[in-house]
Amino acid sequence: MNVQAIRQALVSLPENASESIVDTLFVPEFLSALGFGPMERVPQYSTGGGSRGGNTRVVDYAVRYNTTEDDTFVETQKNPYLLLELKGKDINLSEGSRHYQSTVKQLKYYLNAENCQSVQWGIITNSVNLQLFRKHGKVVYPSTKCLEINIDNIIEVVKKIREKIENTPRALTVAIYNNKGGVGKTTTTVNLAATLTLCKKKTLIVDFDPNQRDLTNSLGIKSGKETFYSCLKTKNSDTNLRGVIHSHVMRNKRTNESLGFDVIPADEDLLDKSERELRQEIKVTRLYQILNNLKSQYDYILIDSPPNWRFFSVSAVYAADVILIPTKHNNIFSLENAATAIKQYIPEVQEKRQDGGPIALPIFLNGEKITEPQRETAYQAIDSILEKAKREDKFDLTPYFYPRYTQSRRDRHIFDLPSYAHIANAAFSRIPAAYKDRTAREYYLSLAREYFLQ
Repeated sequence: MNVQAIRQALVSLPENASESIVDTLFVPEFLSALGFGPMERVPQYSTGGGSRGGNTRVVDYAVRYNTTEDDTFVETQKNPYLLLELKGKDINLSEGSRHYQSTVKQLKYYLNAENCQSVQWGIITNSVNLQLFRKHGKVVYPSTKCLEINIDNIIEVVKKIREKIENTPRALTVAIYNNKGGVGKTTTTVNLAATLTLCKKKTLIVDFDPNQRDLTNSLGIKSGKETFYSCLKTKNSDTNLRGVIHSHVMRNKRTNESLGFDVIPADEDLLDKSERELRQEIKVTRLYQILNNLKSQYDYILIDSPPNWRFFSVSAVYAADVILIPTKHNNIFSLENAATAIKQYIPEVQEKRQDGGPIALPIFLNGEKITEPQRETAYQAIDSILEKAKREDKFDLTPYFYPRYTQSRRDRHIFDLPSYAHIANAAFSRIPAAYKDRTAREYYLSLAREYFLQ
């Protein structure tokens, strides 16, 4: 990395440099510092995202490392790895600003566009602020906070970003959480894991609710000699971790194919620990550290979390990249608790993590039949929750409850997973419903496609 070049690029920018000036003076040195040469950058890259006002939607830069002489990105313009959306220095990209929000939305759109399916990373910058985003499947989440850059920290920031993009984590870690019980967190975790394995995704699920142990019991798993409690207590080593991971495998009679996922079961040794004892013995960051060491071995890591805001749920949310929140349309408390998690609990963890994560995915309505009058009643309740949050907390919950809602298109669509008796009854056979029943499998496949799969 040419230290002086990128610093000089920042120094040379006028006070309110336009986008074209930032593009000319800053971007070449910035991309070079990230390790992308001139033949690995394509400006004004067509994302294949349709058009607006007759103009094809293009991102400012797409980049990818060349692998061979015959694989030059500027010539093939295929399989981009990182997208850069650029703004002028005169545009306010500080976190929470109007331009910041619109630019993040713009980048997310590009990342999931037709020609960008291979992209793993996205960056927004105006040479004053900079933020890195990770894309996993169709999920886009922050990998850094929105950073303020200057000549004193630019080298450190670039090194941090380069290290991240050169060591892309394989797994997406998902906590299934709602502060309200009875919303189907365990059923969702088990059947989502089964569905992901049917899609050839290697998956680990963690039962981090030792008081209920519903996930562990539903799969009929018995703890072995090694305990997860001992792994959590051990501060510097994970050498005994493999001993607590169990494989849940069944054979497909029709294809003779083995189906299954790995499980870290609930640990009875954690059952009788008080909140004070747990926090004295184990840091809430410990689960995050353990699962980070497993990210290279899986495509998805799912955490079944308890319905409270104490040690286990805090640890699960801290360990996650994203939070999937099941709710019930006919239970106002599940909706209110989802709102509380989004506007209060998750920001608490974001403040501790200081890397932009985790983020909440939009809620979904889980496992209850819904008539149109019932749906309208739920919408009215949600509208009240959103209005109260905006008025009292200055927090806009709309993207988390109505993800398709805009001022021009007032779409209150919420994804819902229909009720189906075989899903609950599958627990008696210790086999996920998604493995046994075609209808259940289609339900959970639609859930996986809605939130995770491209």
